[in-house]
Amino acid sequence: MKKDETKQKHMPKAQGKLKKDKKNASETPASDGAQEQEEALGTDIKGEKTSPEEKLMDELAESKDKYLRLYSEFENYRRRTAKEKLEMMQTASERLIVALLPVLDDFGRAEQSQEKEDELSVQEGMKLIASKFRKIVESEGLKVMDTGEGATFDPELHDAITQIPVPKKKLKGKIVDTIESGYFLGDKVIRHAKVVIGA
Repeated sequence: MKKDETKQKHMPKAQGKLKKDKKNASETPASDGAQEQEEALGTDIKGEKTSPEEKLMDELAESKDKYLRLYSEFENYRRRTAKEKLEMMQTASERLIVALLPVLDDFGRAEQSQEKEDELSVQEGMKLIASKFRKIVESEGLKVMDTGEGATFDPELHDAITQIPVPKKKLKGKIVDTIESGYFLGDKVIRHAKVVIGA
């Protein structure tokens, strides 16, 4: 009898503990593994299910938005650089024209005085104008190629118009005459010299 009474005394405590464990289990939030499982099945945090197609559509929309932004930025950059390049070219042309205006004025004065002045004075005036013009273009980076007699022929710089026999052997294959001068602008060839070569 005593053993039965002892069992009955302990049973309520065990049952109460069991109920408490069940309650705690029901109140415990879902584990990380369960949450990951739900996300893998396409369930978001709010409990709303998203299909794989919807996810792909969202990713596509995001990619399109990024592409449009990049394209817009590139177009703006291209237009800005094209405008800057055009302005730079116009400014460079303007600077050169302004520098050449005094030469144009000198030509006008020479034409007016040509009938009044003697031939020698006109020649001197033309030399002065030519000298001023050369100084202006040289200040802008223009350089004349060296094509004096005996200079080495370079096909990268010179165009051979013709060949003529030469009395001196050292002039064979060399430049003996210049038909048209060649020019550099900085280090760039802007016109090849037309020359005659000794044969």
